[in-house]
Amino acid sequence: MSTLNDDSVSAVPIWPAFVIPVLRVLEDGQTLHRKDVFDAAARIAGLTAEAREETLRSGGYRYEQRLGWALSHLAKASWIDRPSRGHYVINDRGRNALVQYPDGFDYAHAREIFAPFWPNETRKSADSQAVQAELLPADAGILDPIEQIEDGISRIEAEVGEELLHRLRESHPDFFEQAVVDLLLAMGYGGAEQRGKRIGGTGDEGIDGVIDQDALGLDRVYIQAKRYKAGNNISRETIQAFVGALHGFGATRGVFLTTSAFTPAAISYTSNVQSRVVLIDGERLIALMIKYRVGVQVRSTYTAVEVDADFFD
Repeated sequence: MSTLNDDSVSAVPIWPAFVIPVLRVLEDGQTLHRKDVFDAAARIAGLTAEAREETLRSGGYRYEQRLGWALSHLAKASWIDRPSRGHYVINDRGRNALVQYPDGFDYAHAREIFAPFWPNETRKSADSQAVQAELLPADAGILDPIEQIEDGISRIEAEVGEELLHRLRESHPDFFEQAVVDLLLAMGYGGAEQRGKRIGGTGDEGIDGVIDQDALGLDRVYIQAKRYKAGNNISRETIQAFVGALHGFGATRGVFLTTSAFTPAAISYTSNVQSRVVLIDGERLIALMIKYRVGVQVRSTYTAVEVDADFFD
């Protein structure tokens, strides 16, 4: 599965592009389950394997989310019927739509056709978005509430991530070393007893921290942390020195974390050594700190709801 960062462009079309594929799937009059509609419509729309693998932050597939939104609009417009839970069938209005709109829909056209079926508040929101459309990326017009929420969270986290990375780069080396130990413990290393500590400083022999994976310390993960500025990337020689330090401790596993990045030679080197060495650059470091809530705190929590179909069955 793949998720997108702020600089990525989704390979999944916006929901209006799925309207005609969904109607084509149902065109023969069969009643199909939602999942079968998704699979067939994705094939008709020509979705690539890459597009099918894109996930939302919540873990669901992006193409299924957007196909679901297309189904919802078609049902609200009464172009398809829902004879039973999770099953759909085309009706005469849907068949007429296939004849009337053979070229499909872009967002502007879909908004014109389907907006009358939206609740009043949704229409007001759409009007507000239309005014700002030229200032927003293309996907901002999908009007999928879950994706809009996730996009907003991603923007917040991007801003927080920039500040977090800046603070780490400006922090004392001892603080940074402890921070990466705290991160690995928060990720579950060290077990329930949180067996990990910073050992950096004079005479640390090239190791900044160690985490015991068992109560007797028989299985250990060794840590090296480099607080570097952007562009000051970690070289192969630095990784070689870390691997040498691991051998000195009789260790087979290590984690090297930095606020910068690694050179291609350094990355290549780690794949060819016997010791298992994991490299975590600044971008991944920040993502992990946000995910495991190290150095950040939850400001607000929002809950998204949907109709409980089981309640009405």
